[in-house]
Amino acid sequence: MPYTIIEIEVTQPFPTILLKESDIGIGLIVRRKDKPIGFLMQALPVKSVLFPEDLAQLITKEVGTKLLQESIREELIPPAVNLVEFPSLTVAICTKDRPENLARCLQSLLNLQTSVSKLEILVIDNAPSNERTQELVASLPGIHYVIEPKPGLDFARNRALHSATGELLAFLDDDVVVDRKWLKGLMEAWAENCDAAAFTGLVLPYELATEAQILFEQRGGFRRGFEKIRYGQVLAGNPLHPCGAGIFGAGCNMAFHREILLKLGGFDEALDTGAPLPGGGDLDIFYRIIRAGYPLVYEPQYLVFHQHRREYEKLLRQYWTWGLGFMAFVVKSYQSDPGQRSQLRRLVWWWIKDQLKQFKDSLRSRHVLPPTMILAEFWGGILGLLGEYPRSLRRIEQIRRKFS
Repeated sequence: MPYTIIEIEVTQPFPTILLKESDIGIGLIVRRKDKPIGFLMQALPVKSVLFPEDLAQLITKEVGTKLLQESIREELIPPAVNLVEFPSLTVAICTKDRPENLARCLQSLLNLQTSVSKLEILVIDNAPSNERTQELVASLPGIHYVIEPKPGLDFARNRALHSATGELLAFLDDDVVVDRKWLKGLMEAWAENCDAAAFTGLVLPYELATEAQILFEQRGGFRRGFEKIRYGQVLAGNPLHPCGAGIFGAGCNMAFHREILLKLGGFDEALDTGAPLPGGGDLDIFYRIIRAGYPLVYEPQYLVFHQHRREYEKLLRQYWTWGLGFMAFVVKSYQSDPGQRSQLRRLVWWWIKDQLKQFKDSLRSRHVLPPTMILAEFWGGILGLLGEYPRSLRRIEQIRRKFS
């Protein structure tokens, strides 16, 4: 039973919303002058009617403070004017055997009205089993096709890094659709932070059509909030910074200063390797950028819509992989960054205690997720601690030898 997703522009008269018989709730994307400022979910009886006054009350309750902040900011803070021209940009989509998803993602990019003088779009086809992706790219204008035979997302990301020509390199997953203001958001983030090495953005749901998608978004999804954040060497109120790299953003929507990414050696190919270890690569590169002394900027206008996993079993596996990838990243960082070992030990203990608390809350029906989901993430993390990263190093050496 789905939630219907509706965009509301607060500077325009509110509509009357009539839920279909199949809908059991709504997801509201709230915008002010086309800028995303909030997202809220509300369960409702079937065939509910929300009148404009109902919407006004709901939005005021959830994002009223944010609305006030935006109005004050608009009055007091002039828009950033960057005297440095926006750099050339390469957008890379790493994909494997999902041409339907890829077609939707590419079309959203092609629909953008762009003022960027140098924009390159790359499709990195990772160990494909057929030619459908290549045929799709050939049918679209201005898209460049590159094949990476070694299976693994970070092999594909590094292929993009070395194939790109843009000064900035943006990565999108093939299961996202970019918002109409996606590029404007990246350009604004650059204008305000042209010294930053990395940029991440807001991720909202593309659909809320199944129980798994609704559960995932009710827990928070990939959202990191609607405030601009500039991350540096210190983060007030977070003694574990920057080890808890999940706060920085999501790998499905990220961009980098390409020369800095090359300087750092690119992505760790022993992370995000596919089925054995499908995660950790984005956490690792975010962490390494901060540890190298560069700023990382989160910009909510740099927005994409992600198609979450529809099946309950696939969501269960996703939480398992989150735990596995996170702890593989922690083990790798513990080995490679001795100066942060005490922080990383504290992070592990915090994570274990937090997972146990969530499990206890779930047993008492005080958590949105069922106990099996939390146990999956916890068990994945334990396996990650017990040698998954060294095992992955051995696996990728075998892959490199096979394709050398």
